[in-house]
Amino acid sequence: MRSLRHTVAKTPVDLDRERITNLAKEFRKRSRATVKDRWHAVRFNLVLALQAGVAAALAWVGSHEFLDNPSPVFAPISAIGTLASSVGQRLRRTVELIIGVAVGIGLGDALVFAAGTGPWQLGLIVALSIMVTIFLGGGPAVVTQAAATAVLIVTVDMPQQANIESPRVIDALIGGFAGLVVIALVLPLNPLRVVDRAARPPLGRLAEELSETAEALKTRDAPRAQAALDRLREVENHLQGFEEALEGGRETSILAPVRWHRRGALTQYVESSEYIEHAVHNSGTLIRRAVTVLEDGEPVPEEMSNAVALLAEAVRLLRKDLGLGVRPEATREQALQAIGQAGRAYAEGVGFSGSVVIAQVRTTGSDLLRATGIERLEANQLVRRAAGGHAGEAAEAAAGKPRATNSDRPSDTPSSEAGSAR
Repeated sequence: MRSLRHTVAKTPVDLDRERITNLAKEFRKRSRATVKDRWHAVRFNLVLALQAGVAAALAWVGSHEFLDNPSPVFAPISAIGTLASSVGQRLRRTVELIIGVAVGIGLGDALVFAAGTGPWQLGLIVALSIMVTIFLGGGPAVVTQAAATAVLIVTVDMPQQANIESPRVIDALIGGFAGLVVIALVLPLNPLRVVDRAARPPLGRLAEELSETAEALKTRDAPRAQAALDRLREVENHLQGFEEALEGGRETSILAPVRWHRRGALTQYVESSEYIEHAVHNSGTLIRRAVTVLEDGEPVPEEMSNAVALLAEAVRLLRKDLGLGVRPEATREQALQAIGQAGRAYAEGVGFSGSVVIAQVRTTGSDLLRATGIERLEANQLVRRAAGGHAGEAAEAAAGKPRATNSDRPSDTPSSEAGSAR
């Protein structure tokens, strides 16, 4: 009877129904996540929207009042273009906007005067604008702006006035200047906060998946480790946003006098970005080999999972310290403790893939040390001491002495020390 019931429970219809139910649950879960992510994106860009609105209004007022232009089209367009351009490139973008507008206006007015308006004239003006800006060495932004301006010249019903080319170029100048004024004086962003928000997704995801891997090693759950590896791939998408935020932060710290005091903390973030990216890549290798350790049934000393867990905590502390703009001593101590645990795991006995996990703990730990501002040779020395069972001493050395100088750096430290297994 039990066998019959079991057979009835596993009919194809029931399996299809179960599969559909699971798919529906997954879809609802993803929908909620998507709405949450989109709302987060709106909140994250709320200030940018306000900046663009204020800049467009200022540009219109400036052109209308100072140039007595009844239809200052180009001023708000240039202001919005400046604000909507890639963060970190707004100064260059403003110059490109003005050049593009000048080229588009010059060609557009000349050809409209010579050939009139119409579809073929429009196509000819756009093509010539693109070719001229490319010949002058303009980038994609200049080419696009020149073509768009030429389209406006032909299609928009402008007031019929003589000699209005210069006011139009000045319109573009006023718009670009209005955008920069808003960025620098009216609504300047807090560069450290912007960068910290952008760093949260990649560093948060990295810490979370390292923690998941530590638990997978502790419970010998290979699918759990594989799931962590799959999710870690999302970090690559977040890293690009992080780099863009760094560029925008540097730009704001240069343009906005009220944000100049943030330059020191922002510089620390900028110098850390390269090693954060290295830590992400090396952690991917770590987790991939952890999956192999579990699938192949290799030994998993308790210290191995402890090392990965400590590494995850070091990542969390790094984000916190960088966001606060404080000296990341806690991050250094945690990273060295992770390396010390990895050394003990190696002494307990591990297989081939396990030794790679240990090596990657050391490499990632070295990346985190570099992200805190420690020079390469000093980081190698600290890693070697921590892996040899002196993690506490290494942590004290990292916290208590300045960066190594040429006189106290060991001359026999190989450059690859941080990345090799014990």
